[in-house]
Amino acid sequence: MPKVLVASDAAWVRDQVRAALVGPNFEVIEVSRGQDVRKAVEEYDPDLVIVDMQIGNMGGMAVSLDLRLEESADRLPYVPILLFLDREADRFLGRRSEADAMLVKPVDAGTLRRTVKRLFEAEAERQRVQEEDEAETDGEAEAHSG
Repeated sequence: MPKVLVASDAAWVRDQVRAALVGPNFEVIEVSRGQDVRKAVEEYDPDLVIVDMQIGNMGGMAVSLDLRLEESADRLPYVPILLFLDREADRFLGRRSEADAMLVKPVDAGTLRRTVKRLFEAEAERQRVQEEDEAETDGEAEAHSG
């Protein structure tokens, strides 16, 4: 069952995500502060992080960049990030956040489900390619050592 971490200080945003992803196929974990996202990723190992660009003292851009920095230092695993924007004009800023996808609020439930599905499919493909690369590297190492 995929786990989705949603971070927003607006209850209506968290409720919107929970309602769109309700069912036996998802576990939705909620945090209301940006600074709690890193700890929640460590604790729950979510398959996707959905973060609101406008969270109080640590917004979605900072959260996304923080997760990517932690990943690059091998302190956290890669996790896809969906950034919720307040307006279409925020896409310019959102591109700098290193998020994997962006949607403008309020988000239609069908659009959110399709975006989540697309992100899960992309992540499955990324993992498949990574495993193939690792197997190829292992094979080359064995060939050189023999």
